[in-house]
Amino acid sequence: MKINVLVAEIGSTTTVVNAFADIHTDHPKFLGQGQAPTTVLEGDVNIGLQGAIDDLKRKLEIEEISYDEMLATSSAAGGLKMTVHGLVYDMTVRAAKEAALGAGAIIHNVTAGKLRRTDLNKIKEIRPNLILIAGGVDYGERDTALYNAELIADMDTHVPIIYAGNIENQEEIKEIFRNKPNKLYVVENVYPKIDQLNIEPTRKIIQDAFEDHIVHAPGMTKVRELVTGPIIPTPGAVMEASKLLKEAIGDLVTLDVGGATTDVHSVTAGSEEVNRILISPEPEAKRTVEGDLGVYVNMPNIVERIGKDKLSQQMNCDIEEVMGRHKPIPDTDELKRFVEILTLEAVLTAMDRHVGKFRHLYGPAGKKTLAEGKDLTDIKWIVGTGGALTRLPGRVEILKQIAQHNKGDSLLPTKKAQILIDNDYIMASLGVLSKRYPEAALNLMKQSLNID
Repeated sequence: MKINVLVAEIGSTTTVVNAFADIHTDHPKFLGQGQAPTTVLEGDVNIGLQGAIDDLKRKLEIEEISYDEMLATSSAAGGLKMTVHGLVYDMTVRAAKEAALGAGAIIHNVTAGKLRRTDLNKIKEIRPNLILIAGGVDYGERDTALYNAELIADMDTHVPIIYAGNIENQEEIKEIFRNKPNKLYVVENVYPKIDQLNIEPTRKIIQDAFEDHIVHAPGMTKVRELVTGPIIPTPGAVMEASKLLKEAIGDLVTLDVGGATTDVHSVTAGSEEVNRILISPEPEAKRTVEGDLGVYVNMPNIVERIGKDKLSQQMNCDIEEVMGRHKPIPDTDELKRFVEILTLEAVLTAMDRHVGKFRHLYGPAGKKTLAEGKDLTDIKWIVGTGGALTRLPGRVEILKQIAQHNKGDSLLPTKKAQILIDNDYIMASLGVLSKRYPEAALNLMKQSLNID
């Protein structure tokens, strides 16, 4: 069977392949999906990739598959671990952090100001895949970023470095790392002027650097034997898909509830009304990742948030016994109900952390209302992807609760927002596919979301 493109999602535990045909036509097709355990720990991720391809062949009831291209997303080998170092936390540090998260990174350490010995020790312990240095608006403060760069260069690591600070420092930064083992990427300032974010160039460089890195990660060294196209971080691929979809149908937020984390990707400039009273700028495309809100690995965290007594009343059962039978894919009505309750708590909590709020200040002139954080009040669509929000029976009702949860002080979506489900569970694959074939990726996304 001839397939145009296979897209592999190489996760920390599972590798999935999605097959697409007729990519070069106006009617591309999603053919099917195969999966197998990821074999990064065995030292060769290709074993898991081949296992997923074999599973796809069984499901399609064919003996052989040939394909023109294979693209990939990956969160294996620990994903994209980064540390971020800037000048002022609410300014350049936050801008750099937004760029890293939007690219699909997992941020393990963030510092503001000059690095201390304890900060350097943390960097050594984390062993990041990338280090991002920022600081200073263009033609502003220079010394902090140069000081931090000198210390990081003297660590003699082989970690790639991205510099995205004051452009006056660019030549000096190149000199600092000239004879060092680090690969250096120099990009436009993430915070070139006060209250101006410029994070897209850094996002792109982070994904390019990730692709360079991932083929050298443990167990990933042979990945290029099968993958012929781009490899980007899986969360970054979901963001790419969300940005592509936004251009076609309007402002949206995508929720991805997984076993270990819950990711929220919003693509909106916000409402004019809120922008007029916004304290500080927000990126149009914003991602937050909640590492404590997963419905399998972090199930105990969510149970604790809800409370066992309340859960027992909701389910009318012994909750300890249900927790003991919990598994990655629920296979009984009771377990599905349990995961639905966990998913609802994860969704509402993650959204509360993602969005901004109104603030009321009182002074001699009376009450003044300001806004702080990401404004989602203009959102037209709420999109569900990930295992929980594409497979659970109550997935639509869970997402409808977001607007109903708004008590008036949060910048959450309103009840006008409509629900879409990634029924084929292919948004991440389509994000990387869009790098080569944006029109086909959008067409396939609309099919999966049941959009005419």
